[in-house]
Amino acid sequence: MSTPPTPQHDAGAQPVPTCYRHPDRETYVRCVRCDRSVCPDCMREASVGFQCVDCVREGNRGMREARSVYGGRTVATPYVVYVLLGLNLAMYVGELANGALAFALGLIPQGVAEGGWYRLISSMFVHDPRSFLHILFNMWALWVLGPQLERLLGHGRFTALYMLSGLGGSVLTYLLAPLGTVTFGASGAIFGLFAGLFVIGRKQGYNVRMIGFLVVLNLVLTFVVPGISWTGHIGGLITGGLLALGYAYAPRDRQRAVHLGMTAVTLAIFVGLVLLRSTALL
Repeated sequence: MSTPPTPQHDAGAQPVPTCYRHPDRETYVRCVRCDRSVCPDCMREASVGFQCVDCVREGNRGMREARSVYGGRTVATPYVVYVLLGLNLAMYVGELANGALAFALGLIPQGVAEGGWYRLISSMFVHDPRSFLHILFNMWALWVLGPQLERLLGHGRFTALYMLSGLGGSVLTYLLAPLGTVTFGASGAIFGLFAGLFVIGRKQGYNVRMIGFLVVLNLVLTFVVPGISWTGHIGGLITGGLLALGYAYAPRDRQRAVHLGMTAVTLAIFVGLVLLRSTALL
């Protein structure tokens, strides 16, 4: 009766390499950066060969984030525009359900002086519930102008331009409007977007004649059509234009500092003007 031969081990044979993350998986593929063995689940295709997941993660950590020409993070989807559209439309639906909402959140000078500072901001998101054209024009302009500006400036700078333009319109209205008036609408912020796109478009070399025509046309309508707040429009236009000039022409080596400084100074000026007006009214 014969017995099977006992296998002989070659003392010089090398063990089969296994994945550094999965020791039970044999593999002959190595990471081109760290030379560790990697299984199919742990390898990532590179320009030449494969890299392990740890080397890919480390490489991504060291990469500089892409920035726009004006210092903001590159924007693929204009989320801020979508959020602003949603807020305005949701508020309008709320106004249709409760007609008093516009007056509760609108800019009433005496209400601001008595501590309702929120009206300077909330009035930017309510519109005349009696006129669908009011919100229709503002949201159309935001939809057309907003995405391009947000992609050029980035989320943060675009948000600052929009909100401070709207606030600039509210502050000028607070300073000059009669006490018994109620003002609401995103028009100040929209005029800021017009001015911003005009300034930045010229800096980029775009044809901005259509934007200029729309600004002039809307300014004419502002002073011809009764019931329109010229202070809101002019305040937003001036604020948006000045901020855009700072964003577009700041020195590249001091871009971030100049942008933050301009934004902070603009906000501080508005707060000071509101305090002075409130003191005068009380």
